[in-house]
Amino acid sequence: MMKEYEQNELNKVKRGPKRATYNVTKINEILDAGFIGYVNFIYQNQAICLPMAYGRNGNKIYLHSSLKNRMLLSILDSKSVSMTVTHLDALILARSGFHHSVNYRSATLFGNAKKIEDSIEKEMALKCLVDHMIPKRWEEIRPMNEKEFNGTLVIEMTIESASAKIRNVGVQDEKSDESLPIWAGIVPIKQIAEYPISDKGLPKKMDIPEHVIDYYNKNR
Repeated sequence: MMKEYEQNELNKVKRGPKRATYNVTKINEILDAGFIGYVNFIYQNQAICLPMAYGRNGNKIYLHSSLKNRMLLSILDSKSVSMTVTHLDALILARSGFHHSVNYRSATLFGNAKKIEDSIEKEMALKCLVDHMIPKRWEEIRPMNEKEFNGTLVIEMTIESASAKIRNVGVQDEKSDESLPIWAGIVPIKQIAEYPISDKGLPKKMDIPEHVIDYYNKNR
């Protein structure tokens, strides 16, 4: 298994290279911790970036939408795609506006894309998308009917190169500013799960599924 993505002109981090990593495991951890990827594409000579839910399996990223989705169709036309996933971990409040910053984990992917035609592969990709949201969810839900399945376009992105940037340090003020009577510090930011709320249409005595409670307990 590849340990690092090879650096090239596309994925090489030039600003703040000390914060860069090309480690496959670290990049996958950033992807697996996220839910929304910002997908970049060209539509009628116009650059557009849109948020999309995704799933990951190895070096494959899955995206889905309707058959007429302009983003996915544009990606298939060009056969190339890039996507960024970012986590905000803290606000860095310095003594000067110049040194205000944020702590973050961000991964940017570059690769080629294709439409998944095989029905078995397509179902596996859709399972990956659902289970990326909450593990073991696919087995608990109603199977897609033929109309839903046939009306869904799924594309597979093969990650060819990638890089990540991570900032996880505190305030970095000028030495001359450290004696100023101005508060400086870190405000940690965390995404958490709150207790699940059952849909109003459910039977009154229906328990919340174990896989949902497990997710809540791990992420509260």
